[in-house]
Amino acid sequence: MPAKSSTIVTALTTAAVVVVGFLGYQAAASAPDSLTPARKDGHSASKSHSDRPGKKAGTSAPVPVPAASGKGRRVVYSLGGKRIWLVDAKGGALRTFTVTPSTVHPPLGTYTVGSRSVSVTGSDGIAIEHVVRFTTVDAVTIGFSAAVDGSRPDPGSSKRTGGIRESREDGKAMWDFALQGAKVVVVA
Repeated sequence: MPAKSSTIVTALTTAAVVVVGFLGYQAAASAPDSLTPARKDGHSASKSHSDRPGKKAGTSAPVPVPAASGKGRRVVYSLGGKRIWLVDAKGGALRTFTVTPSTVHPPLGTYTVGSRSVSVTGSDGIAIEHVVRFTTVDAVTIGFSAAVDGSRPDPGSSKRTGGIRESREDGKAMWDFALQGAKVVVVA
């Protein structure tokens, strides 16, 4: 009889694992690509600052890739414009969007992506994702990232941070575009 009860326990355990696996699959298949917490007013907490490639939000005038930003496939970051362009090998903007600058700014110049992290906690204590780092200034690492909660840092903060914040949607586009060793050009 002991052999029969162990068979029953094994069968029930196997069935439970199959059911949990199936429910997990259903949950994963029906979840959206990016999860954004809802605000109390019922709207999404994340607001994309993305523009259609080459277009400025609310106008029909294109936002051109800065002329002095080099050639080839690259990320262009304008400090004064608070804007990023993801530029293809032919010099065309695949995507452009606004960002919230860090409190520590990288010097003008050309860099390469040195490291990336899917998700970490930022120097401001906020959970961030799609982190693309390209330089260090006075022991502060500079890179692009998106806050998981969709928040943007206070630009008037006295805390020394290197995170150039983008929306989650733009962060995903940056992550897919700016692989290890990709060129980053910082312009005025």
